[in-house]
Amino acid sequence: MELRKGIEYYPDAIKLNSARNCLKYILLAQKPTKIYMPYYMDKSMTEDSLREMVEYGFYNIDEKFEIAGDLVVKEGEKVVYNNSYSSKNKYIEKLAKKYGDKLIVDNTHSFFSKPLPGIDTLYSLGSKYFGVPGGGYLFTTKTIDTEFEQDYSHAKMGHILGRTDKTASDFFGEFQESKKRRNNQPIRHMSQITRSILASIDYETAKTVRERNFYYLHGFLGRWNEIKLDFSSLEGPMFYPLLVKKDNLHQTLLSTRFMCPRFGRRCLTQVGPMNLRKWYPPTCSHCRSISAIP
Repeated sequence: MELRKGIEYYPDAIKLNSARNCLKYILLAQKPTKIYMPYYMDKSMTEDSLREMVEYGFYNIDEKFEIAGDLVVKEGEKVVYNNSYSSKNKYIEKLAKKYGDKLIVDNTHSFFSKPLPGIDTLYSLGSKYFGVPGGGYLFTTKTIDTEFEQDYSHAKMGHILGRTDKTASDFFGEFQESKKRRNNQPIRHMSQITRSILASIDYETAKTVRERNFYYLHGFLGRWNEIKLDFSSLEGPMFYPLLVKKDNLHQTLLSTRFMCPRFGRRCLTQVGPMNLRKWYPPTCSHCRSISAIP
């Protein structure tokens, strides 16, 4: 594979095989007594291998996707906050002043948002921003002296390579299987294939295109979008989030081969300031390509 010999976007980060294992690394290094997670969070961050390591607590977010109420985080505890839709960079600065080294920033939705000094920050790579099968970047203040095994990716590339020849839907089943294989994996070093691909990317172009596509979509869809976040200072967002009051929208989009993942379904039963049960399930439109927009 004759890939461009560049450098990764975060060359100084700890490079592991997944974002959830970046969190696991923090738990091993710092041994917090409790960790607080938002209810509105990907289930991968609450998998069994993590729950076995620490007590979990949960908090609600409000309609600005900010922590609802005054969350008290005691000495020896940590709080994870997700940079939702790459829109909460300024709010994260406030949280850093309030919680200091008790804060863990999850930039899964915001790859291009740089970490704050002294704040534990993690990034998820697998099939989110770039064509790699897994991987996670971690910035942390406390490291551990442990020899981890090397991860290998050559057998995990089928759904990524396949969509180059055919359509993404032809490999959707294989993509789903690849997600299952990530569950409860031990911490490993990022694979050399993943690192080589990440070192070959034109990041400035990728960032610019994502921002351009996001605002293009927002120009059409913003009038109907019930998510009222400040999108003025985005940094290469992962996708365009759309929340609307409309029956069967997701199925309608799927029938036109417009693939839109849904977020928040697992917390529809939760009651709190952001009571998702009053909405139809959130739908999002990927901003990587605008070709599916009528």
